[in-house]
Amino acid sequence: MRSNITLFVGFCLCCFLSTPREAQAQDPRFSQFYAAPTELNPAMIGVYEGKFRVVANYRELYSSILASHPFRTIAASFDMRQRVQQQDYFGFGFSVLRDDVGISQFHRTKANLGASFMKQLGGSRYSMYDQYLVAGAQLGFGQHGLNWQKLWFSEQFNTDEGFIDTSTPSGENFDKQTTGLYLDFNAGLLWYILFDDHLSLYAGGALHHLNSPNVSFLEGSEDNLSTRWTAHAGGEIPFTRELSLLPAVAVMGQNTYFSTTAGGNFRYTNREWKEVAIRAGVWAHLSNQLESGVTMDAVVATAILEMERWNFGISYDITTSLLASANNSRGAFELSFSYTHPAQWRSSVKCPNF
Repeated sequence: MRSNITLFVGFCLCCFLSTPREAQAQDPRFSQFYAAPTELNPAMIGVYEGKFRVVANYRELYSSILASHPFRTIAASFDMRQRVQQQDYFGFGFSVLRDDVGISQFHRTKANLGASFMKQLGGSRYSMYDQYLVAGAQLGFGQHGLNWQKLWFSEQFNTDEGFIDTSTPSGENFDKQTTGLYLDFNAGLLWYILFDDHLSLYAGGALHHLNSPNVSFLEGSEDNLSTRWTAHAGGEIPFTRELSLLPAVAVMGQNTYFSTTAGGNFRYTNREWKEVAIRAGVWAHLSNQLESGVTMDAVVATAILEMERWNFGISYDITTSLLASANNSRGAFELSFSYTHPAQWRSSVKCPNF
């Protein structure tokens, strides 16, 4: 009966993780974190040069091991901005995310409404620099689900013949396959300074699940979703009129678990009125894995095509952890897309490249 839950937990731990770290459910992440702004930090709402923005992200992890049941994360967002006085702006947006994890069909679904306020700290339309402080927040709902029929338990293991007999009773009494809808609250800050079109610096931080919602599948039980903190920074360094470097780092922690992605993309642009640019770079992902401490989990290769209002990104995670021997170093495949509608000059605001 309930003593058999140990084996169940051990199995689910493999299904609940989005990366091979310590055994506990964690939020999904994107290697192209800079291309998923509202998932990274609510203060990123409205921070772009345009009238409105549409973003979509797709990530597929460990398909080389799990075949037709890889870890999949899909996210989409829409945000826009409105001037409230002089060079201050109010932004608002909507975002959704769906995360499916492995054979157990564990999934997380969430939808958020968000808002931000951009306060100009220095500069003007005609000055040599622009500086802003942005505060943002999101409020929404989430739900977790799991297909118990895809799991097996110790009482279903035939010790005499050494096989799993799913036709025998599991000895467990799970009364629901989804959690109830839970309220979720996120908040963040972002500061940036823009010295030129291709010379900038930014830093920000966010707290997700500030209210630690209950995500337990069992009636009368409590399993609070741990608050996740995020710190990120980056900028753009020009080498020539056409070539620049966009370094960045994102550090995340949830409960006792830690994740860092750091690196940079080189950006080459034709510097013409109808601008076309390409980016290519390498990133390192580090995490704390079981008893090994913080080690490098993957090397990420990225490429991005910019065509005026459109951005198309692709990346691939090359596994460098102990799991590399099982998946032949084939980690995650990721796509990103964004469209930014141009703003009229009266409502435009200068923002850095991310």
